[in-house]
Amino acid sequence: MAKIGYARVSSKEQNLDRQLEALQGVSVTRVFSDKASGQNADRPQLKAMLDYIRDGDIVVVTELDRLGRNNKDLTDIMNEIQQKGATLEALNLPSMSGIQDENLRRLINNLVVELYKYQAESERKRIKERQAQGIELAKKKGRYTGRKSKFQKDDPLLQRAFKLYQSKEYTLKEIESHTKIPVSTLKRYLKKYDIKRN
Repeated sequence: MAKIGYARVSSKEQNLDRQLEALQGVSVTRVFSDKASGQNADRPQLKAMLDYIRDGDIVVVTELDRLGRNNKDLTDIMNEIQQKGATLEALNLPSMSGIQDENLRRLINNLVVELYKYQAESERKRIKERQAQGIELAKKKGRYTGRKSKFQKDDPLLQRAFKLYQSKEYTLKEIESHTKIPVSTLKRYLKKYDIKRN
């Protein structure tokens, strides 16, 4: 049995020291670390850690969201850890180290992690609901202007894109390369201002 640490920060400018110090404090034998967003599970050191762990190992992270912020990815990563016969320990969650029975420790650990995920997901939903309520209230008071448009109708670059589109000589992709206006953005403005090919 070995304790394997995993650390992650979202960008290259951020520092891993705090996490590495906490992991060394619980005597991990090896640490894998990434400097990448938690929204994506495609991280080289995460994959290396998942390949490395064996039956009976304990994967240690300082917080559960170091493994991932996306609920589906987090579940998949945890499932892969379990399939390898390893357990997960997050230092910001109650420790199961005092429980001698391995099966019981694993069961309680999984329950705590699932509760933590549920709580995090519920909090995200509450934040979205509060945002929606705030927007609705602002609309009623006439204070909500919505997202500021990237282009006004008389913007020279947008007008050039419209002319290229109406000339029928260019595809949307070609217009994007000429104007640097993404196809999805251009489609939105074509629809908004009802611009059609001549």
